[in-house]
Amino acid sequence: MRAAIVWNPSKIERDTLEAELAQARGEAPIEDVRWWETTEEDPGQGAAEAALAAGAEVLIVAGGDGTVRAVAEHLASTSADAEMAIIPLGTGNLFARNLDIPINDLAAALELALAGEARPIDVGWVEIEREGGPERHAFVVMVGFGLDAHMLAETDDDLKDKAGWLAYVESLGRAWSASDVIPFTITTDDGAAQDREGHTVLVANCGTLQGGMRLVPDADPSDGELDYLVLSAEGLAQWLGTLKTMVWDNGLKRLIHTSDEPTSTDSTEHGRARKVAIALPDAHAFEIDGEEAGDARAFTVTIQPSALRVRSLITDTR
Repeated sequence: MRAAIVWNPSKIERDTLEAELAQARGEAPIEDVRWWETTEEDPGQGAAEAALAAGAEVLIVAGGDGTVRAVAEHLASTSADAEMAIIPLGTGNLFARNLDIPINDLAAALELALAGEARPIDVGWVEIEREGGPERHAFVVMVGFGLDAHMLAETDDDLKDKAGWLAYVESLGRAWSASDVIPFTITTDDGAAQDREGHTVLVANCGTLQGGMRLVPDADPSDGELDYLVLSAEGLAQWLGTLKTMVWDNGLKRLIHTSDEPTSTDSTEHGRARKVAIALPDAHAFEIDGEEAGDARAFTVTIQPSALRVRSLITDTR
C-alpha cells in the first residue's frame, strides 16, 4: 500500500515523526511513503490533492483538527478512493477523541494508522451566508454559534500554545457575558421554519469534547444523520440545571441506561435531522470544528453519509 504523510510542521518536526514511523512500520503492508507539508496558505486540501495524484492509497494526517478537517474536506468533495488515518497533534483533537484514536501516544496512533481497519464515517457540510456571498465548508465534529464560538474568539492564541485546551477555560467568563439569549428560526429537513430562542446552537456529527464530556450525547459519526443542540439557560439556577442535564442525565446516567433518549429541558433542546437551517436576526460568532470562523447570520448544514473511510477504533454501527 502506498501511503502519504500529510503533516503540519507547526505541530511536530519531520525528523521526530520519521523516527517514530520507522519504529511503528514493522511488518505493516506499506511499500512506499511520501511526505506532504501543510502551510498557512494550504492547511491540507492542496497537500491531499497532490498526495492522491501521486497515487497514495492511505493519507496519514499528522496535525490538529484544522489539518484533519482540510484533508477530510478534499477527500469528501472528490469522493476519493483512499483511506484516511489520523495522528492527533492539536490542542483539541476532537475528531480523534470521538473515533477512539490514541491521544498523546504517537506510537499507538501510528500503529493504528499503518495497520488499522478503516470504517465509513460521515462528513457534514455547512453553507454560511456572508456579506460577500455564501461560503461552503466541510466539518467532521460540529459547527454552530453561541457560547463555544464566543469562547474561541476570546481565547488568547499564545496562551493556547502554552496551556493547550485549558486556555479556553480562561476565556469562558468573557464568552458567557457575550452570549445573550436571542430569537432565531430553525428549519429541519423539509419541515416549516420554527421560532426559537437561545444563546447557543450546535449541529454535530460527533458529540464528545475534551475530558469525555458528551455535549451532544447521541451524535454518531457513522449514522448518516446530524444531531443538534439548542441552549437557552439564563441565570445561575438554569445554568446549574443545564450542567446537571449534560453531566448526569445525558452523560453518566446514559452510560448505565443506554436505551434512554437524551433529556431535553426548558433550557436544553435536542433534535436530529439530515438538514438543519438557522437564520439569526444579526451576525454572530461562528465556529467550525473548534476553530473560529468569523460571523454568520444564516447557515445551512447537511450530511454526506459514508464520505470518508477512516482507520479508527470505533465500532461500525451500520
